[in-house]
Amino acid sequence: QVQLVESGGGLVQAGGSLRLSCAASGRTFSSHAVGWFRQAPGKEREIVATISGSGGSTFYSDSVKGRFTISRDNVKNTVYLQMNSLKPEDTARYYCAARATTNFSYWGQGTQVTVSS
Repeated sequence: QVQLVESGGGLVQAGGSLRLSCAASGRTFSSHAVGWFRQAPGKEREIVATISGSGGSTFYSDSVKGRFTISRDNVKNTVYLQMNSLKPEDTARYYCAARATTNFSYWGQGTQVTVSS
């Protein structure tokens, strides 16, 4: 069982930066891949970035590639999402999720990111 808690969201001006954190409980966290997802009002949830359990493999959606960086510290049981050059269209509630096999089974409660123009 893995429990996830996101933090680090807030209000930022366009062009600014935020770093989101996803703190996990559970001794097997390093065996779980983790993804960041986001959902804006009236829109479907979309994947933002993922990272493998070891941290050696990452994926980014085209919309954030080159601006966001996902990383993890398995000693601290934490995954980070560094978000730079933020745009108003990045405004959404951001969720982290973890999976041991195929599906993302464990989800946090989310943290709100609002980017003003």
